[in-house]
Amino acid sequence: MLSSARLTRLAIEKTLKPAIATRNVSSQSFDDKNYQFKTLHVSSPRNFVLHVELNRPEKLNAMTNEMWHEMISCFNSAASDSSVRAVVLSGRGKVFTAGLDLMAAAGSLVTDPDLDTARNAYRFLDFIRFAQESISVVEKCRKPVIAAVHNACIGGGVDLSTACDIRICTKDAYFCVKEVDVGLAADIGTLQRLPKVIGNDSLARELCFTARKMEAPEAEKVGLVSRVYENQDEMIASAIEMAETIASKSPVAVQGTKIHLNYSRDHTTTEGLEYMATWNAAMLQTEDILKSVQAMMTKQPMSKVEFSKL
Repeated sequence: MLSSARLTRLAIEKTLKPAIATRNVSSQSFDDKNYQFKTLHVSSPRNFVLHVELNRPEKLNAMTNEMWHEMISCFNSAASDSSVRAVVLSGRGKVFTAGLDLMAAAGSLVTDPDLDTARNAYRFLDFIRFAQESISVVEKCRKPVIAAVHNACIGGGVDLSTACDIRICTKDAYFCVKEVDVGLAADIGTLQRLPKVIGNDSLARELCFTARKMEAPEAEKVGLVSRVYENQDEMIASAIEMAETIASKSPVAVQGTKIHLNYSRDHTTTEGLEYMATWNAAMLQTEDILKSVQAMMTKQPMSKVEFSKL
């Protein structure tokens, strides 16, 4: 007589075989033509992994309107690209980013003497919302994003890194909420995300009021980053390996997990559970569960499982 475990395995295999035969299983078809930018360098170092690099090294990767436009385009493309399941975000050159390029942004930050206060306010409102979207697009992207930070992460760099799902850094990295030193309150995400990321309102306020540097050991201690590496090469290699591991999992499961972690962070536990129940009423019907369970039962590495595109 067959054991119950054996019967379960046979039932799963019987159910799974037609699913594999009739579905469009995964295969990478990364098209770099969709990711041609001036201020970003985009590549696919591993299957289903996208590597986005801030690419103004001669200007310390300082952020401009053009970079913000390209960030929006890049991450919107990644969100809908079935050949992307995880993203690594880093900076080329000496630093991750020096933050806002003040010289490039000067025209957007000066009032127009021919306009009254209300009309100038609307101009600034449009500019601020555009800048905010260039950061929030990372958080809204359904694919997990790993920020790999080396050396300086200043101003807008903190906005950007806190919008990512996972943050790692090199031992020479430091984080600085610099905005008060240039006469303004940070307005594109740090004040909203940093206190939630580190879970310490007092420390978040200290950093934002003083503009002091938080170096890598402290950043790891308070949970701003989860790992610290000796150098940039080691960090990037680890980030890509982590992204590859994430990309090997069911995209239905991973993307759903990100969506609900973000939702639950901003809602009550009861609201989060209700949304989760409604969501999984549909998602529990995915073939990915059968494939994942079969892989575990047969001791097959998850990296060998072919999940359909999403």
